[in-house]
Amino acid sequence: MNRKFIVYLVAFAAFLGPFTQTIYTPVLPEVASQLHSTSFVVNLTISVFTFFLAIMQMIYGPLTDSKGRRRVMLFGVLLYVIASVGCYFSKNIELLLVFRALQAIGIAAGSVVAVTVISDLFEGKERGHAMGTFQMLVSLGPVLGPVIGGFLSGLFNFHSVFLALAATGLLVLIFNYLYLKETKPSNVEAGRFQLRDFAMILQNRIGSSIIYLGFIQYYVFYDFLVFLPNILSDRYGLSAEQKGLVFLPMSLSIVIGSYLGGKIQARIDGEKVVVLTTYLNAIAVLFFLISYSISLAWLLAGIIAFGLFLGLSLPVQTTLLTGAFTRNRATAVGAYNFSRYMGMAVSPIVGSIFYRIGGYGLLYGFIVVATLAFAFMLSRRLLVTRSVSV
Repeated sequence: MNRKFIVYLVAFAAFLGPFTQTIYTPVLPEVASQLHSTSFVVNLTISVFTFFLAIMQMIYGPLTDSKGRRRVMLFGVLLYVIASVGCYFSKNIELLLVFRALQAIGIAAGSVVAVTVISDLFEGKERGHAMGTFQMLVSLGPVLGPVIGGFLSGLFNFHSVFLALAATGLLVLIFNYLYLKETKPSNVEAGRFQLRDFAMILQNRIGSSIIYLGFIQYYVFYDFLVFLPNILSDRYGLSAEQKGLVFLPMSLSIVIGSYLGGKIQARIDGEKVVVLTTYLNAIAVLFFLISYSISLAWLLAGIIAFGLFLGLSLPVQTTLLTGAFTRNRATAVGAYNFSRYMGMAVSPIVGSIFYRIGGYGLLYGFIVVATLAFAFMLSRRLLVTRSVSV
């Protein structure tokens, strides 16, 4: 088995989740118009997808521990392909909501299985490097989604994105069927799943810290993805294609950060990296809040800084988490992904409330304060607690 090829194989399956989630965010007003719906209901197609993506992490995690990696992956991607075809043929918002939910139920398997497979195949520094490659690829999903979706919708219509997703999903299914072998260790027997397994993970110092951090970071990330197109339209008058291109610098900065994050784990303690990057994320959002209205260049600088620090943190998080758990590794990954996706799901809803009350100042100001407070708590929980125990 070519382990490096397997990393790319499973990473691409995981990539499809966030990619599918955001692929038509630049054209949400056009979706509402074509389906004769409201912007609130159309936004629900993103939140519903995210909600089911989150819930299924809690189901696929234990299933992957007990039934194996390959079987869960193949089932999930097959369901995703069928649902994508259903989205393509949806002529009203109700059908689109149903098939978007089925899309999420299927592709949710990708992220759980991918991290678990990588953890099965690699140990030590090699695992850190592999996680860096994995996160580098997956982090492209939520940012390349709007770029590609904007161009496809501009050239054809928003339905075309679902045809592209179905074709891509079919390729992923074929390659995983041909090349993904079962990697579940034969010497690790997963016990019968119980709800207290999740409680045990949350009682773990590293497990709970990484899970809570995932929620915070992805809440912030999706505030950018959902509300940035409005800033670009209202303040700078950009088209759908131009708005999609603005996301490219953020995408590249996350990729670079994820690559570097996989490398620096060999030199800097992972817990220190997680704490530092959380502080830096808060500073980057503050810089964006101060500068986004000055010029497009300053706006780009803010989202590039945020993407870089987010990328640095991601592979370190998964390395720490999978290293802390062995018997129920996939369950821990599922809990972590659930927390991240719940952050994504509530972000458009809570963010809309803050925006209506106080505009972008309150929307991003709340993020700065909350992230700084969490970074302080994280430093006490990870660094101070560990030094006392030592």
